Amino acid sequence: MSDCIFCKIVAGEIPSNRVWEDDRVLAFRDLNPMAPTHVLVVPKKHIANLAEAGQLADEDLAACLRGCAKVAELEGLTQGFRVVSNCGPHACQSVQHLHFHVLGGKQLSEKMD
Repeated sequence: MSDCIFCKIVAGEIPSNRVWEDDRVLAFRDLNPMAPTHVLVVPKKHIANLAEAGQLADEDLAACLRGCAKVAELEGLTQGFRVVSNCGPHACQSVQHLHFHVLGGKQLSEKMD
């Protein structure tokens, strides 16, 4: 998708602080971190969000979750981490490209509102 910022990051048209990638997934640091570790994991194929996950091959979706685990390992999140994917306007999804937030590096709040 030509106007998607995450597609441009995947394509290397916009710089990012890359943490990890494979042939299906890219992980990079969030520009506005909500925790000491805040990395975004995105599929390289564009889909808007989890509501459209049926448009993504099972292998790509699984690769996203494996990517989240790999990021946690690389970032040393041995005490735990949170994975979040906002879906749609009521969830405050700011970029219409499926992405997973990997958050950690401190004790996170039990409250998720």
